[in-house]
Amino acid sequence: MAGFTLAEVLAAMLLLAIVIPAAIEGLHVASTASTVAVRKAEAARVAERILNENVIRVNGNPANQSGTVVANGAEFHWTLRNEQWPAAAMQLLTAEVTFAAQDRPCLVRLSTLVNQQ
Repeated sequence: MAGFTLAEVLAAMLLLAIVIPAAIEGLHVASTASTVAVRKAEAARVAERILNENVIRVNGNPANQSGTVVANGAEFHWTLRNEQWPAAAMQLLTAEVTFAAQDRPCLVRLSTLVNQQ
């Protein structure tokens, strides 16, 4: 008669009790990393667009700016700073985009130098 003993069944259940929570936690970590990566890519696109739109306006509007963009159902709060670059007659434009991913605050910062004329 072929079958499993009670000890073998209990050992298999113990192994599953250890492996299943670890596997679920691994899936949760992978899901969080995926969400953060997608949101960071979207935030980088928002920051790049803000910088590109404002490169032309550096000489006419040196004030700091801010706003909110909604993309793919997520809110991205951005701030644009304009500072004098110390080494040359240039301006440093910095776009900072903050967002939440899996209830965690995240930040993406992009900067560029613009010739001051």
